Amino acid sequence: MARIGNHAIVIGASMAGLMAARTLGDFYEEVTVVERDALSGANGPRKGVPQGRHAHALLASGCRILEGMFPAFANDILVEGGLAADVGNDVTWRNFGCFLRDDRCGIEGFVISRPTLENAVRRRVAQMPNVQILSSTEAVAPEYDSSRGRVTGLRLRPARSNEESRTLDADLVVDASGRGSRSPVWLEGWGFSKPEDEAVGVEIGYMTRHYRRRPDQLPAKRAVVLAAAHPDWRAGVIVAQDGGRWVVTMGGYFGDRAPSDDQGFLAYARSLPGPEIYDVIKDAEPLDDPTPYHFPSSLRRRYERLARFPEGYLAFGDALCSFNPIYGQGMSVAAMEAVALRETLEKGPDALARRFFAAAAKVIDTPWQMAVGADLAHPKVEGPRPLPVRFINWYVRKLFQAGARDPIVAKRFIEVANLLRPPPALMNPSIAWRVWRAHAFA
Repeated sequence: MARIGNHAIVIGASMAGLMAARTLGDFYEEVTVVERDALSGANGPRKGVPQGRHAHALLASGCRILEGMFPAFANDILVEGGLAADVGNDVTWRNFGCFLRDDRCGIEGFVISRPTLENAVRRRVAQMPNVQILSSTEAVAPEYDSSRGRVTGLRLRPARSNEESRTLDADLVVDASGRGSRSPVWLEGWGFSKPEDEAVGVEIGYMTRHYRRRPDQLPAKRAVVLAAAHPDWRAGVIVAQDGGRWVVTMGGYFGDRAPSDDQGFLAYARSLPGPEIYDVIKDAEPLDDPTPYHFPSSLRRRYERLARFPEGYLAFGDALCSFNPIYGQGMSVAAMEAVALRETLEKGPDALARRFFAAAAKVIDTPWQMAVGADLAHPKVEGPRPLPVRFINWYVRKLFQAGARDPIVAKRFIEVANLLRPPPALMNPSIAWRVWRAHAFA
């Protein structure tokens, strides 16, 4: 592929940063990834990924994109101890008082811990001859040339040190540093406006614990999802992991978090909408102590609405939009942004930020509306609830209940939840008729 620049720098070796680096490697002579954490021999959760200990989901859409980025990537996952899964047959979904029908649907994914998945992606990126990863390195700030109106490089230094910074020149700097991105502050310092923020407060709190996995537990199932719904709004997942483990994550909205003591953790599991998680862990061997996590709000930064933006600079991944993690969208949306970045770069470097942010906004719109709409079903979540939002929440409940019996409806729900189809596909006349029929003749 034709090169459009000499050097690109990515701030952050997150999943988003790694996928951005993979894409940039096809367009720049050299790509450097700068990561604050030490990565050498990092097989477990790391400080820069505070949610890394908890249950993660790479949706089927993300799986397909990673396989396109890294041929035979699914084989890498199996070698690392991950497990293949038919999302319809091998995952039990419970919501609105019923189970989604669990027929094989042909939508393939895999279950694996976040650290192991990230390591597998990082290993593939590091094998690219024109990509280098600088770990234990702090991104101090991008260099901005006001006379040219563009970012020209990045100042960096060894992490947790007082050493003088040095500058790496670059044609493009991509901020994939996550939700805590300093780009808004840097933009103001350069004389630009900050992006408008949209936040939806959810105050999600959950607790996670790992257990040894036995063959007799949940036979033929890779995961169970107990979704949050009226009246308790508590949710839980149990997912098979590499290393012969289960990961169990449970929690709720507005501070309703599982206790950290053994009996309290079990009691919380017993209070969930179904008994499946409790039945596994009540006599399972715990491998660690429960670990808490707090997520205050979904946050979207509207870079696409800025009238001015410096050349040679982009925000990416959670620096653009940080989703409520209970929907498992973040990594897959980042993969979709990487596809949008590739398509933008294929048209050249001119007005790159404006074109990429517009494309990324289209990628983000659907999962953002899905997540925010679902959160607004909770009466304590603040935000407008126009008639379309209330209707969609009502309709999705009816659709899920119809999917308990109808495999075609069940598959369509799974396709939309995995970002393989847009939400309007749920209201296709043939699907809406099946939903009506399921309730009319129940």
